[in-house]
Amino acid sequence: MKLTIKQILTSNENWWRFYEKHQATLRTAILICVVKLLSCKNNIRGYQEYCCSNPTCYHIKRVPFTCKCKACSSCGKKATEIWIHKQHQILPRTSWQHITFTMPSELWDFFWCNRKLLNKIAKLATDCLKAIAAKKKIILGIFIAIHTFGRSLKRNVHIHVSVTNGGLSEDLSRWRNLFFKKSVLMPIWRYKVIALFRKTHRKKPLIIPNAIQKQLNPLFTFNHFLNKLYKKHWIVDCAKPSTDHKHNVTYLGGYVKRPPIAESKLRHYDGNEVTFNYLDHTTNTRKKMILTTEEFIGRFVQHIPDGNFRMIRYYGFLANRVRSKLLPLVYQLLGQKMQADHSDATYAQLMQQTFGFDPLTCILCGNPLLLNLVQFGKSSVHQLLLYHRELALLKKIPT
Repeated sequence: MKLTIKQILTSNENWWRFYEKHQATLRTAILICVVKLLSCKNNIRGYQEYCCSNPTCYHIKRVPFTCKCKACSSCGKKATEIWIHKQHQILPRTSWQHITFTMPSELWDFFWCNRKLLNKIAKLATDCLKAIAAKKKIILGIFIAIHTFGRSLKRNVHIHVSVTNGGLSEDLSRWRNLFFKKSVLMPIWRYKVIALFRKTHRKKPLIIPNAIQKQLNPLFTFNHFLNKLYKKHWIVDCAKPSTDHKHNVTYLGGYVKRPPIAESKLRHYDGNEVTFNYLDHTTNTRKKMILTTEEFIGRFVQHIPDGNFRMIRYYGFLANRVRSKLLPLVYQLLGQKMQADHSDATYAQLMQQTFGFDPLTCILCGNPLLLNLVQFGKSSVHQLLLYHRELALLKKIPT
């Protein structure tokens, strides 16, 4: 049987015990997200009821409403498929390059102590690309995904970028090619990040993580600490350009909407410890991680973003404020036609595309299922929080 995050949270009262122990330090976004996850596909949220269109068949199917929570694996899968579907329709079919901007591990904890830095760091990666493009008077197409986790669920702040290998000329009259090299990008990225930390700290001193604070003294100040990091070689990974439009979108789709760990990586849970597999990039080998339940939950929930924080962002000719004007020009210069239908794929369409079957077909007689009833439940955050304990402990909830 497939092991799920929800099972781990509800088994042995794991989440409730974790919540009672750490509630003083849990961000509101974490509490809201977990409560939503616990209510996913629970009748408390309501459901749609379908009946068979064959009058002689009495099959009835109930489809509970989902949570659409960023930490929910099943909802994350659906959100990813919807996002990929949209990008196939929106993004021009040209050469794209995937670039990953990383930073030294000594900086990772700063983003938990100073969460506003996450908003500022996102734009720096695109500024590196735009600085190079500006010299050649090119307007790029860029979208990014902000990541705070590594494959072992440890803190690891980095930026995934997908950028067109070229763009519009500044006079909007032609398409010009451009290729990015890590040897050029790395020093720019390193300078911009260190400059951000210096500037922010001058305006209002940053909260310095304990491990770093212990290193500082009058002879080794915060500026000395940053100078030391500036002398390091930072990793900026530039993948080879690809013209496979479907592959480009699908590849990055795996980074943009999914929770910190895919449930397919979960291997075992014995009531006390959680075992999962992950790929170690430093050795390119698959490793096994065993954590206590409390450690696993702590690592998992720390990566839940704050409310309204945008993990995916668009820049250049894909920026929302200029997209309607510039994107048609891009398509015209590339000799392509824009697709008119930008509607979301339906639940049934996604199931058909992903698993190859129609969920709205009767399993008894094969006839189409018809919507018979919509039962609305408790779906607002306020309503769900009132039943936090019942959801966490799998108690009966009054209807």
